[in-house]
Amino acid sequence: MKTKAVIIKQYGSKEVLEEGSVDLPELGNHQVLVREKATSINPIDWKLREGYLKQMFDWEFPIILGWDVAGIIEAVGSEVTEWKVGDEVFARPDTTRFGTYAEHTIVDEHLLAKKPANVSFEDAAAVPLAGLTAYQGLFDHGSLQKGEKVLIHAGAGGVGTYAIQLAKDAGAYVYTTASEKNHELLKSLGADEVIDYRKTDFQTVLKDIDLVLDTMGGEVQHNSFEVLKEGSGRLISVLNEPDQDKAKQKNVTAKSIWLQPDGQQLSILAKLLEENRMKSVVGSTFPLSQKGLYDAHALSETHHAVGKIVITAD
Repeated sequence: MKTKAVIIKQYGSKEVLEEGSVDLPELGNHQVLVREKATSINPIDWKLREGYLKQMFDWEFPIILGWDVAGIIEAVGSEVTEWKVGDEVFARPDTTRFGTYAEHTIVDEHLLAKKPANVSFEDAAAVPLAGLTAYQGLFDHGSLQKGEKVLIHAGAGGVGTYAIQLAKDAGAYVYTTASEKNHELLKSLGADEVIDYRKTDFQTVLKDIDLVLDTMGGEVQHNSFEVLKEGSGRLISVLNEPDQDKAKQKNVTAKSIWLQPDGQQLSILAKLLEENRMKSVVGSTFPLSQKGLYDAHALSETHHAVGKIVITAD
């Protein structure tokens, strides 16, 4: 079937985003077709648009960007048993060239989670990529335990806002970095101490941190080694591979991670949303149109968007 979408036909700046229609692949036996109500923006979207990831994803054009979806199931594959037409779901679909800046998207059944009735499509669409990144960084890779001290960089960002809430819910003591205007918000999400990175170098005031969740890379990542607890500290980066020589010197674990889509973990996050133990911070919304996506990418590229940028499909 054809779907209307915002697509790219070449790599480049925001100007390459355009409206079009794309033939979706035939629905697989274990897939569902979702009529989209909302999606959201992640930095991978514009990094892929600019061509930075073309060696990893050698796709034909046109490409539909976007890897978050919340919507309503409109069709199910022949062997799908747990989902039916009309179900309200959300997901981080598999990474293909048929992304979620579209009116319809195809999702493998095992990647779906039920959208809680008390959560809007916009708030659900904000969660999958950023929420799963936070969850996997803290727990699957970071092995965060109750009572440990965690430093979450860029707490007001998409990953950061979820990571603060997840770490606090798990019983950790949460430090985060943010500009002063976001301190109140982050404390309301559960941050115990917020460091104004414009006034204070975090490595001068912190020590013996069990886990650092790095969403910044560069100098911030480099300086994060200074605050880790020797012998047992962990540095988990959602960006580039940390300096292994530095890790050996400090006798700590340091690694970069790549998100794995996971419907079961997304269902855990759905339960937290349903029980009001976690919420989405949606800083901005834009319509699913060429101009909407252009403006959304422009905001995301500033690195100063608060929470998530959500795209509404209708």
